Amino acid sequence: MRVERARYFDQVRSRLHEGKLTDAARAGHEVLLSAWEAKYAKHDPRFLAYCLATAFHETGGAMQPVEENLNYSAEGLRRVFPKYFLPGEEHEFARKPERIANRVYSNRMGNGRGESGDGWRFRGRGLVQITGRDNYRTYGMDDAPEKAMEPERAVKILFDGMIAGKFTGHALCDFFNDHASDWVGARRVVNGLNRAEEIGLFGVIFATAIGLRLG
Repeated sequence: MRVERARYFDQVRSRLHEGKLTDAARAGHEVLLSAWEAKYAKHDPRFLAYCLATAFHETGGAMQPVEENLNYSAEGLRRVFPKYFLPGEEHEFARKPERIANRVYSNRMGNGRGESGDGWRFRGRGLVQITGRDNYRTYGMDDAPEKAMEPERAVKILFDGMIAGKFTGHALCDFFNDHASDWVGARRVVNGLNRAEEIGLFGVIFATAIGLRLG
């Protein structure tokens, strides 16, 4: 399947980018579409739509690899990471990204304890915000996590991780197949059901943009 570019960019510009598409965002879209056509087009095109939706969400619409900064206020920590801080403790961590990462990402995803620094070292990066030593090791980057910011590598991680189910054990084929088209549940491929409905809506928009007819 080759995506017709004029229709695609008309739709994403008007429906997702508020009528304004930067050169960098346009280039990011193009890189993803071209990579799909060159290496992944044998797969269900709904996979492409959902991968595009994920990249759009995870990069805040930039469509370029980004690095998680974790610069949360006390209120933000209570909202996003409530179970990792005792009442009142969030004030000690507010606006201290490295300390926040080493608290909320410690002792999981292959990371060591907070004092190891793994939480900050293996914080989210790329088009899909790959996080945790285990995920970085999967792609041979545990000795150089900054490589997740390399555009070509970020694209491969996005498509490969979501299609093969390497992030959470859930793969896109679990949600898009002959019997299902689950735009909300597909969020489990990356991160539980966090923002699932919103990202599912993005997926439907991208599906229309790439020329799919959804029944």
